[in-house]
Amino acid sequence: MTDILRSTIDPRPEVLAGKTIVMSGGSRGIGLAIALKAAAAGANIVLLSKTDTPHPSLEGTIHTAVEQINQAGGRGLAVVGDVRNDEDVDRLVSAAIERFGGIDIVINNASAINLAKTEAVDMKRYDLMMDINVRGTFALCRAALPHLRHSGHGHILTLSPPLNLEPRWAGAHLAYTMSKYGMSMTTLGLAEELKDTGIGVNSLWPATLIDTAAIRNLPGGSRMIAGARDAAIVADAAAAILASDPAGCSGNFFTDEQVLTRAGEKDLDKYALDPAHELVPDIFL
Repeated sequence: MTDILRSTIDPRPEVLAGKTIVMSGGSRGIGLAIALKAAAAGANIVLLSKTDTPHPSLEGTIHTAVEQINQAGGRGLAVVGDVRNDEDVDRLVSAAIERFGGIDIVINNASAINLAKTEAVDMKRYDLMMDINVRGTFALCRAALPHLRHSGHGHILTLSPPLNLEPRWAGAHLAYTMSKYGMSMTTLGLAEELKDTGIGVNSLWPATLIDTAAIRNLPGGSRMIAGARDAAIVADAAAAILASDPAGCSGNFFTDEQVLTRAGEKDLDKYALDPAHELVPDIFL
């Protein structure tokens, strides 16, 4: 992939002002952090999520996310739907075009996780991961592509890991690994397919554990997050990628640390929840 890999990070936050972002998920966690960072720069953000009503143990809905986007300085729009449903994906794209006149950026954020070993994976859960992670990513990119071609600042950013073929990752949780690598294959393939269009296609993955409500709700989660960073590190890295010239930044599998280092950030300690605690590396790295 070296013939297409371009990785010039030249963050100019003002570039995101007025740009329209469509994102799968985004009601909470890393997706919401990215949306709020872009909103603070003046972006329009259209979210596709099923979270129409409050979850019993997870804070936030698509509607509260849009409220926060508006308060942060952006313009938000909620499209209640499921990235597994083609009609909902088409409604997301149509809503962005109708409200804001175009699409500049696609963020594939929605993801399902199950770290069970093969024999313990229910096939319905397998199908859920494949449908959201792989099919949903492909479907959203496919639906938005005609509009990205007319953007002049077209970016696709997928929250998926580097394609690390060390057997331990497949052996640890095969079904989940297959689904996340399927998302990464979309980055690999589209970067090559679109290399002459000026559209930037990249993946982004946290180098360390990130503090989210989902992690906190896991057994032992309150102890795990002592070695985590705030979601702001992923949001800042995403903004740096998306504000860069897409023609000069494509075909990469970035970590948040790599992006921010290239952008000139020298203080990564500020993102740690407990700077005195050893950081926990994320999986796939």
